[in-house]
Amino acid sequence: VWKGPWAAAVSRSYAAAAEARAVLENELEGIRAAGTWKAERIITSKQGPQINVDGSRSSILNFCANNYLGLSSHPEVVQAGIDALKLYGAGLSSVRFICGTQDIHKHLENKLAEFHQREDCILYASCFDANAGLFEVLLGPDDAVLSDELNHASIIDGIRLCRAKRMRYKHMDLSDLEKQLKESQSSRMRLIVTDGVFSMDGDVAPLTGICDLAEQYGAMVFIDECHATGFLGPRGRGTDELLGVMDRVHIVNSTLGKALGGAAGGYTVGPKPLIDLLRQRSRPYLFSNSLPPPVVGCATRAVELLLASSEIAQSMTAKTMRFRNRMTQAGFTIAGSAHPICPVMLGDARLASLMADDMLKLGVYVIGFSYPVVPKGKARIRVQISAAHTDEDIDHCVDAFIQTGRKHGVVS
Repeated sequence: VWKGPWAAAVSRSYAAAAEARAVLENELEGIRAAGTWKAERIITSKQGPQINVDGSRSSILNFCANNYLGLSSHPEVVQAGIDALKLYGAGLSSVRFICGTQDIHKHLENKLAEFHQREDCILYASCFDANAGLFEVLLGPDDAVLSDELNHASIIDGIRLCRAKRMRYKHMDLSDLEKQLKESQSSRMRLIVTDGVFSMDGDVAPLTGICDLAEQYGAMVFIDECHATGFLGPRGRGTDELLGVMDRVHIVNSTLGKALGGAAGGYTVGPKPLIDLLRQRSRPYLFSNSLPPPVVGCATRAVELLLASSEIAQSMTAKTMRFRNRMTQAGFTIAGSAHPICPVMLGDARLASLMADDMLKLGVYVIGFSYPVVPKGKARIRVQISAAHTDEDIDHCVDAFIQTGRKHGVVS
């Protein structure tokens, strides 16, 4: 039994922990009460257009994965991971510059640079890390960064780490961007930062106009291509290829965790001097373990498949428009344009959650998105079309939406 000063110190410590617990529980209760609690459903199968979900008797159609090209379970991609595991082991137990760089890491970096038609590439554990590691290295206090107000959270966090003057322009508003460029003309370097595709709305950044302004005012352009790499553009190279500005965008960050096999990992491609400097100073690169060999093997095979053929990428357009057209005809509001991200706009957070639960009962896996992931009053169910979905899959999904929408008074 503690006595004297020690007893008082222990008592204060327990009291502080109890107070913190109460604060946390109160915050959690607020999330539940607002209808924005994010429960995690348990999947008991591999990722794909059809999955098994704990508690469901039969397979479920999955319409909310970032598995745009269906490569997460592609037999050649899976086998490449198995082969890399057997040949190179489970992991490196090291960061890259100590003893964590294998020939397969360099091979993948070369393939990604070739895919994006850039000089060089550097791998990270995730694209979140790539965004966290770029701006602090590239930009100093004499520079300025001009960021779209709806950029991904990882971009926002990465920009917060740098010492440059931080400026935000209105979402995809070229007039406001030009205003910011005029106000920042005294800066040494200026970097315009935008998502290529904005993941919550599926809208495509106006890169042609952005590049025009960048050239007019002497700025560089950065894009995050996580929701474009592999399937946008004639050869699936991304938003810059789609809009014909590959030679006008200077830096691209993207992910291996979506269309390119879906395992993990991110990367930066761009000028070789930038990539060399990131290897020397980018903290997420210097202080994170190397990508595991199985992940590298899977991603490499995915990139090789896309370099060999654009057939999978080209199949996306018809499938996407089939879903969008049928849903619009049924009376739903679908945000974005011709992108596989198809946000079904509902407004109310609780409604989005209830409809998603009802969809699961009808054999369709979708998730409601609400604040803080999207702005208040902009709750939606984000549907994502995959090249692996059949027309029958898409029609089943639309029919389930119509049935659920009628139940909740969304459509008549």
